[in-house]
Amino acid sequence: MRKRPQASSVSPDTSAEKSSDASKIDEEAKLNQGIQIKTARRSGFTLLTLLGVIVYASWAVYQYQYGSLPVPLTAEQAGKRGFSEVEAMKHVRELTKLGPHTIGSDAIELALQYVLAATENIKKTAHWEVDVEVDFFHVNTGATRLGSGMFKDKTLIYSDLNHIVLRILPKYAPEAGENAILVSSHIDTVFSTEGAGDCSSCVAVMLELARGISQWAHGFKNAVIFLFNTGEEEGLSGAHSFITQHPWSSTIRMAIDLEAMGIGGKSSIFQAGPHPLAIETFASVAKYPSGNIIAQDLFSSGVIKSSTDFQVYREVAGLSGLDFAYTDYGAVYHTKNDKLELLKPGSLQHLGENMLAFLLQMAASSQLSKANATFDDIQSNHDTAVYFDILGQYMVTYRQRFANMLQSSVIIQSLMIWTASLLMGGYTAAVSLALSCLSIILMWIFSLSFSALAVFILPLISSSPLPYLSFPWLVVGLFAAPAFLGALTGQHLGHLVLQRYLSNVYAKRKQLSPVIQADMIKLETERWLFKAGSLQWLVLLIIGTYYKIGSSYLALVWLVPPAFAYGLLEATLTPGRLPKPLKLATLWMGLAIPILVSAGPFIRLTTSMIELSVRFVRHPGGSPEWLPTVALSVFIAGVICLTLVYLLSYIHLSGAKTSFVLATCILFALSLAVVFSGVTPPFTEETARAVNVVHVVDTTGRFGEKPSSYISLYSVTPGMLAKEVEEMKEGFVCSRHKAIDYVTFSVRYGCLTFDETEEGWDESDIPTLEVVKDTNGDKRITRVAIDTKRSIRWFLSINTEEIEDFSFKVGPEELVPADGKHSVDGWHTIQASGGKNAPTKFELTLFWLQNSTLGSHKMLQSEQRPLLNLRTDLPGVVTPKAEAVLEKLPPWFSLFGKSTSPHTLSFLTILPVKF
Repeated sequence: MRKRPQASSVSPDTSAEKSSDASKIDEEAKLNQGIQIKTARRSGFTLLTLLGVIVYASWAVYQYQYGSLPVPLTAEQAGKRGFSEVEAMKHVRELTKLGPHTIGSDAIELALQYVLAATENIKKTAHWEVDVEVDFFHVNTGATRLGSGMFKDKTLIYSDLNHIVLRILPKYAPEAGENAILVSSHIDTVFSTEGAGDCSSCVAVMLELARGISQWAHGFKNAVIFLFNTGEEEGLSGAHSFITQHPWSSTIRMAIDLEAMGIGGKSSIFQAGPHPLAIETFASVAKYPSGNIIAQDLFSSGVIKSSTDFQVYREVAGLSGLDFAYTDYGAVYHTKNDKLELLKPGSLQHLGENMLAFLLQMAASSQLSKANATFDDIQSNHDTAVYFDILGQYMVTYRQRFANMLQSSVIIQSLMIWTASLLMGGYTAAVSLALSCLSIILMWIFSLSFSALAVFILPLISSSPLPYLSFPWLVVGLFAAPAFLGALTGQHLGHLVLQRYLSNVYAKRKQLSPVIQADMIKLETERWLFKAGSLQWLVLLIIGTYYKIGSSYLALVWLVPPAFAYGLLEATLTPGRLPKPLKLATLWMGLAIPILVSAGPFIRLTTSMIELSVRFVRHPGGSPEWLPTVALSVFIAGVICLTLVYLLSYIHLSGAKTSFVLATCILFALSLAVVFSGVTPPFTEETARAVNVVHVVDTTGRFGEKPSSYISLYSVTPGMLAKEVEEMKEGFVCSRHKAIDYVTFSVRYGCLTFDETEEGWDESDIPTLEVVKDTNGDKRITRVAIDTKRSIRWFLSINTEEIEDFSFKVGPEELVPADGKHSVDGWHTIQASGGKNAPTKFELTLFWLQNSTLGSHKMLQSEQRPLLNLRTDLPGVVTPKAEAVLEKLPPWFSLFGKSTSPHTLSFLTILPVKF
């Protein structure tokens, strides 16, 4: 390095100085001539092709992992001890022929008789060394309160339910009956569907499994119990009544629940444990294992507002086990499109073969008695299982304790490497790391912003906030393209900032020529951006490990292989100790395993979010229409920022930036054009909009003093209804009128018609809330007689701003004691359903709060909130006006049923605080 000449009193020898400068210049020239910087030569075509290959590989992984199904077997091919989908499909056909079979309907009785006959036939054809016991189990009354899920802090009452219980055990080993595996599903459906997927397919699989097991059980050490319950769709009542009242329930050590949140495809495990025995056994024997702890983490977090019988088995009975569900065609869930035609061939074969192998292994195991350790014991030992399948061919399982050790080891090693790197690099390395992290932050900000911006463009060109629903591939152009463009833009801005900083650093190094310095700055910037991509996964791994999140394995997969590839192929420097361009081989090696492991689950989650949009709105009109689309766009942007960060670092030094920007803009524009043109309508007959048509008889006084009768049309799918009702010409007026309180939810946007709605119902069906006794001693106590008239399905909410506790009687039996109740939003809800002989008269005793708002300055608020709010449904009753509306519904509309949805005729009444 040259230095300035020092000041001296002696006159300098200019000839000597010139000679010295010349020699130094010659030395620098020789040095620079010996240094060669290899620049990055990556064409736009090459990197675009690379991106295309990554996308195609991801899609291929998804298709192979979730789309490949086994060939259905006939009875002859399966043999007496195998599983035949062809035979199971016969059961599905017979059950769906009955149409919707809800609790209390004639159809559910026919369905029960069909299943009973099938189980009796299994008993007749069982192996001579096998005992098959069939029990037609009747439940009078019962009540439960669950501590989590969608029924949290509610009281669920059931009565007059029938279940079919089938027990299989070896004839000459009666001790096997002391330990049993429960396989459970439900026969009943919601009122809006024939239930081919949910859950006739599950019942059919269980019948065919029971037939096969009856030929194997002579070698079992444990019994297998098949429970065909009713009441699941009305609050998990079937599972609870069996667990709390059936004598065989005390012998159960493990519970397996079969469910459907769509129709067909692969039935995957979405809940397992808490004891890891079940999932470990399944992973070791299943022929086509499918399941991922990501779904379990999402389900247990409450993001998915749903519950299954497995919650009862785990929470009430303290059992461990597995929860399976079909999830293909999730948009048809609880709609008319849950029909046989959409059930993919191979779906039942996939579940049946997996379950048969699992049950044969588990029923012969001596470890079953250990499987029902309590959840608290398992949690305290950190011994739950992490599980995920690879391409549906192999399932990885390991204990949470091992996960903590493995992830902590990776974290410590990563931090040590980063620390050593920063110590060696000094201040410059620390600042470079900070600026590369800035590029990650900018990448997220711009990606989320660009993707969210696309959401707010859609209402300007589409009449529906969900224009992609029937054609999910549109989200690639609508949200993924702008998210990718935003990620590239944000990272490029960070790249420029980092490059400017390194330029200032290298400007002080005079020994290199400006050309070489410029090349070195570019290459070092690229490397910092690549390494910063692994840093964000390290942060996620640290967070996941700290909170013991099973899904943290994804962060491990996306951190280790890229870091290993970088260390193996890029850490070696040239003889001149200068950086080289990142190799494409580094990218291939680093992304191969992450794509193989996570591409399927990421795409699966995206499709599930799209399908869930059909039933996204809990309180119609209560949330912005754009909310599900924003959630989807944010998720897509997040996946792109996490998974494509390594690829993005390769783009900035190539000539590919223009190509990428142009390609993404064209893709986005084409997608907008498709939406604008209307060639892809948001709804079709198979992907229908979820609506409800309810003839409401309202005695609450909201629309006058006298009972008001009207038709209510609302949708749990985001979007307005004005255009559709205008074409129906039934006198509907759509607006954000005064909210209709259906007790379990409220409709804040809907359509009403008051024309010709007096027919089809009788005033004698209006429920009554009568105050029998009101004492005001040391503590105010009020007894209320409830008469639901003909209704066997009703919902009552109690104002907990006035009432501290309550008890509930059915005749002389106290079904719900006064033992302290929790509330949600100031209400405690009682939900009741039952069979045809379910009681309709009840006694409710209310214990008032000492500081009740009655008569206080809060009186105005208490007048707005009644003391009791009651809704009764008359299942199966369709009034003439409601029938006329139903006949005119567009084909892309479908009634939507769930445990809290009203049927087509409902009565509303209240008891005011000041009665």
